[in-house]
Amino acid sequence: MENFIYDYFIAPIWQKTGYNAVNTLTYAVIAIAAIYLIHRLLKGRVQINRGFVQSVLAFVLLGSTMRVVTDSIDTGVFKPITPIHEFVLNSHLFDYGYLTVSPGIYIVTAALLFISMAILYKIKKMELLGYIGLALWLPYFLLLVPFMEYAIFAIPILVLAAVPTYFAVVYFKHKVIAAIVAGQALDGAATFFVIDYFSKISGIKYFEQHVFSSFIGDVLDTYFTFYLLKAVIAFAAAYVLVKEKMDQEDKYYVALVLMIMGFAPGIRDILRMVIGG
Repeated sequence: MENFIYDYFIAPIWQKTGYNAVNTLTYAVIAIAAIYLIHRLLKGRVQINRGFVQSVLAFVLLGSTMRVVTDSIDTGVFKPITPIHEFVLNSHLFDYGYLTVSPGIYIVTAALLFISMAILYKIKKMELLGYIGLALWLPYFLLLVPFMEYAIFAIPILVLAAVPTYFAVVYFKHKVIAAIVAGQALDGAATFFVIDYFSKISGIKYFEQHVFSSFIGDVLDTYFTFYLLKAVIAFAAAYVLVKEKMDQEDKYYVALVLMIMGFAPGIRDILRMVIGG
């Protein structure tokens, strides 16, 4: 049993080999259970509306950026160019480890979100949640700014993501629903451009860590199909959600989950690319 856990869960983290079928399925089951329990916890206590969705996305931005700080340290991009950068390096808080990479970083980010929510709920200031997320995110982003050597390459990714997003906005006429497509398209576009083009341009080797997307890219020898599939499937999911007869707050919650699945890896991929990490 110990060998099984090491081979399929611990070794992939330290050897940086990405996900496998076993840990992917396990994490998926845990994630589904967590999504259900969180929904039960929030239902009737917190109003899940457009403002709440935007606030949670601020924490998604935080989590992805913290992850890239670890990437930058692990790859040697992060240098002690200021006393603050030197302190971060010497603290070893963001060194590669269980809580600074997936899936641990999701737990850390969720903990920061729920602690913030608990405090704001207690003082009846839940409308400040998004500002808290942005305030926590900004220092990490500023740490990375000096190393953004390849920022110009974010433009084609954003353009690729913007195309299906535009059609989603026009078709659904609902920004929250359209954001489902935006998140998934961003992830697909980032994966496609970084692996198919940026790796060759920069000479920095990138690979897809997830089982399904890696399979698609390997079989077709391009990740453009993955980008198209992500956009089409997201559009279909958004369509089904719109047509589904369910409570409005439940729709927002499902939409939020689908957004996180796209925006979290997509933002991380873009930030990692622009620093060359």
